[in-house]
Amino acid sequence: MENQGRIDTRRIGDISERVIRHLEKVVVGQREPLRLLWSSLLTGGHVLVEGVPGLGKTLMVRALGQVVDASFARIQFTPDLMPADVTGTKVFDLQSGRFTFKQGPLFHHLILADEINRTPPKTQAALLEAMEEGQVTVDGEGKRLPQPFFVVATQNPIEYEGTYPLPEAQLDRFSIKLTVDYPGEEEEIAVLREHRMTERRESRLSPQVGVDEILDCRKMLEGVQVEESVLQYIAGIVRATRHHPRVMLGASPRAGLNLLSLGKAMAAAEGRDYVTPDDVKTVMKPVLRHRVVPNPDVELEGLNIDDLIEEITSTVVVPR
Repeated sequence: MENQGRIDTRRIGDISERVIRHLEKVVVGQREPLRLLWSSLLTGGHVLVEGVPGLGKTLMVRALGQVVDASFARIQFTPDLMPADVTGTKVFDLQSGRFTFKQGPLFHHLILADEINRTPPKTQAALLEAMEEGQVTVDGEGKRLPQPFFVVATQNPIEYEGTYPLPEAQLDRFSIKLTVDYPGEEEEIAVLREHRMTERRESRLSPQVGVDEILDCRKMLEGVQVEESVLQYIAGIVRATRHHPRVMLGASPRAGLNLLSLGKAMAAAEGRDYVTPDDVKTVMKPVLRHRVVPNPDVELEGLNIDDLIEEITSTVVVPR
C-alpha cells in the first residue's frame, strides 16, 4: 500500500511539472506564483491575486485555462454588475409557456473574476456563495456547479476610489492571496522578445491535464502523510497570529486547514508522500497575508504584512 502511495504522488509530480513547464512558456519569471496557483486548483481552494496593472495577472489565469482541458470563463466585474449576471436567471420561453433557467458564466470549471473589488457587495456575495457551497441560488432554488470549480479573483492594490473592498470574513474564503511583482530585467526582455501582435501569448499552449485527472489527484492527496509534529507546527503558526501584540485580528482555523492541504499539494508536486516543515513554510505567507489584520501602527513603522508574518512565525519552533 505504501508503494502505491509513492506511485500516486510521483504521478502528481509528473503532471505538476508538465503543467508548470507549459505555463512558464508564456508567463515569464513567475514560477512560485504558478506553483501556488496550480496547488490551489489541486486542493479545491480559490485564489485572490493582487498586483498593479499590466503584470500578467489575467494572462496567468487565461494560460491555466489553456493548459487545463476544462471550460473557462472570464467575468469583468463592474459597479453595475448584478448577481443574475454571474449566476444566471430564469427566462420565459414563449414556445413552452414556462420559465427555464439560463446559466450564467459561473457554470464553468475555471473562473477569472477580474477586479472583484469593483462590483457591489450583493454581486460579490453571489460569487462567494458559489466558492463556499459549490452552488448558486436562483429564486430560492440551489443549482450545483461543475467540479472542479476554481475561482481566481484579481484586484488592483493602488486604485481604491469607487471600489468595494472585501470584508475579512469574505477574504477568508480565499485559500491564498498571491502578490504579483514586477519581473526582473532578463524576464522583461524575454517578454519583449516573445511578443506577437497577431496572437495572444496563451494561444500557443495546448491542454496538458483534464478535469478527471485533477479530481483523481485531489483524492490521492488524501494519502499524503503528515506527522503529528508537523500538525503541531501548523497549529502553532495559526495560534501565534492570534496572540501577537501587533495583530488586531489573527488567522482562523480555516487558515490551518489551508496550510495543511497546500502543504500536501506541495509535497506531492515534488513526488513525496509526506509533508515537511519546509512545505508549510512555502505556503505560509500566501495563506496568511489576507487573513492577518495588523494594528494601524504597523504600517507607520514601515512593516508590510509579509514582514509581520515573518516576525510572528519566527517564534514558532520548527520540528526536526
